[in-house]
Amino acid sequence: MKYSAYLATGRMIALMQSFSKIKVRTHGQESIPEGSIIFVVNHFTRIETLLLPYYIYSHTQVPVWSLADHSLFEGPLGGFLEKVGAVSTRNPDRDLLIVKSLLTGEANWIIFPEGRMVKNKDYFAKPTFFGLRRGARLPAHTGAANLAMRTEFYRRRINYLLTENSKEAERLMNMFQIENMMPVLTETTWIVPINLTYYPLRAKENVLSTLADQFGNGISPRLREELLTEGTMFFEGVDIDIRFGEAIPVSESLTCAEIVKDLHSLEQINFNDRLPSQLAMRRESSALMHLYMDGIYGMTTVNHDHLFASLLKALPFNKISEDDFRRRVFLLTDHVPDKTLVFCHQSLETGQVALLTDDRYHKFRDFLELARETGVVRYERGFLHRILVNFSAGGEFHRIRIENPLGVAANEVVPLSDLKRRVTWLAWMPEMLVRRRVVNALMRQADEQFEADYSRYQLEGESKERDVGAPFLLKGNSRKLGVVLVHGFLAAPREMLELATYLQSKGVWVYSVRLRGHGTSPEDLATRGGNDWIESVDIGYALMSAVCRRVVVGGFSFGGGLALDCAARIEGVSGVFSVSPPFRLRDFSSRFAPAVTTWNKLMDSIHLDGVAKKYVEIVPEHPLINYVRIPVAALSEMEHFMKNLESRLSDIKVPTLVVQGIGDPVVDPEATALQFNRIGTKRKKYVSFDIGRHGILSGEGSAEVHATIGSFVERLIVES
Repeated sequence: MKYSAYLATGRMIALMQSFSKIKVRTHGQESIPEGSIIFVVNHFTRIETLLLPYYIYSHTQVPVWSLADHSLFEGPLGGFLEKVGAVSTRNPDRDLLIVKSLLTGEANWIIFPEGRMVKNKDYFAKPTFFGLRRGARLPAHTGAANLAMRTEFYRRRINYLLTENSKEAERLMNMFQIENMMPVLTETTWIVPINLTYYPLRAKENVLSTLADQFGNGISPRLREELLTEGTMFFEGVDIDIRFGEAIPVSESLTCAEIVKDLHSLEQINFNDRLPSQLAMRRESSALMHLYMDGIYGMTTVNHDHLFASLLKALPFNKISEDDFRRRVFLLTDHVPDKTLVFCHQSLETGQVALLTDDRYHKFRDFLELARETGVVRYERGFLHRILVNFSAGGEFHRIRIENPLGVAANEVVPLSDLKRRVTWLAWMPEMLVRRRVVNALMRQADEQFEADYSRYQLEGESKERDVGAPFLLKGNSRKLGVVLVHGFLAAPREMLELATYLQSKGVWVYSVRLRGHGTSPEDLATRGGNDWIESVDIGYALMSAVCRRVVVGGFSFGGGLALDCAARIEGVSGVFSVSPPFRLRDFSSRFAPAVTTWNKLMDSIHLDGVAKKYVEIVPEHPLINYVRIPVAALSEMEHFMKNLESRLSDIKVPTLVVQGIGDPVVDPEATALQFNRIGTKRKKYVSFDIGRHGILSGEGSAEVHATIGSFVERLIVES
């Protein structure tokens, strides 16, 4: 190995990553011990043979060499691989080289115990680990365990012989070319399991496959599959999670009497001699192999494709509604990682309510598109029809990542026993129980979110009582229709209580959401933006859609704008009403928000934080509910949100009611009427009231406003 070539390769990989769309995340690297290490890794692509040595070296600063399949050493690539520390699996001296370099501390090693790439991820744990390769189940190799044990065996033997038989110790030192005894005397040997998980797994035509077709002169199906799959990863993007497991001390596998007897033998033992303790060594290496294979497979980074695919495979029936399927997957996301003891992709670490609403992150859409393309699912009129015969991970091995990537994803979940049990449990759960659990999960999430925010941001003498800011649910008499209410900017769910009680008297279920940043303190609101508020509304819609057949969304002031946004985004909304939506503000403090925000940015840029104007004091209409300070940044976020909403009003296709007070001192009624005309549905109504305040849902004249909203809701109930 040429060290200069090794370093040059690292720089090349760093450069390659800078123009590719591969994103690599490493986890657990802080637990890598010092000493001689064999890293054992699951093998799925060629990419890892290049990336892994680079990333491991960046954490350990010790060169990392690897075993590579003998076929890679044919042609000009072979010379390059040898220069950067790769050794052919057919090299007759490979075992001696590995043990020597581990003893001397010259290098650590990467070994793929599955042998070749396991493209279908088809393996199981008992009685041993298997990978399906080219149509036959072959056991995982114990080679890494054997080599690690031989390294530690000779380390301990040399240490023992230094005092008991110095001549034999010197002979062994010459055999392993040991010049510095310190690594041998002070270090120990470890096996560190590594799991690599790729997401998303897709295969498309790309630059590499196109060039190969044009100039490759008839490339093999195997190479074409690898160019399609791994070329897509490179050019279209893939997340690679590299997860380092708990280090396994190899010394614990050398404690049985037979091995200790050989270790302390004063007789000459050559490297390839058959030891009297060979059977014991095999037994211990097999146990060690099971230990690190458990570690490798147990560290799979679970992603959305794993959940979709494993649930689809576990369903007892071949037909399921889209809504029911998405609810079950949502419940799975609610259970990982806490209840299934698995590691999660970063996309599962945040709120998953979009799975139940507009799928704005395209997780379900991408899954369904892939499932239909690969013949696993037929989609008709809101139902998924599973085609189980196409879902098994059979087929030609080298095309499995193209023909059945969802089968591959489902196989990755098999070793994760807690998650697999949870998947089976949810697959068989009755639909009504699924709905009930979704409601409970969403209410719990909303309540826990509020409690956490309130505890963190509560200000003595300024924050309101907890029950002012807590979301609430009022039960109705019928499940035909439910209403989601959204309060205004600076307010809290309590603001909607009068209207909620009135609607409940009509027999309607009502849920009043809490927008993030509200019901706590202005300091909390200053950290929030449009995505937070959309998420809050979506929790309400998803909850109510699990309770009732139809859902109406309505809100006051900024809550009215969020209600319109919800109707524009989510196809399942049956109707929307908006009271005094703030398309244009005319309050003094709000008019100057953009200027104040610009001033704050200028002050921040010259580090004059004390000059920045972050809050504006106001006298609210409802001081028992509203904040008395406006966070300037949050007000600017609200105005930006309302401005972006204008162009999407044409997407609203459901019955719409807009209510506006003529004498509103905060919202410009002319702007409200103007934007009303942009709403896409023909079934819309604009109603104005001669009231001279902004908050028209309570106080004088509010009964007429309630009645107007109630009539709108009742008409939708009749239609349901």
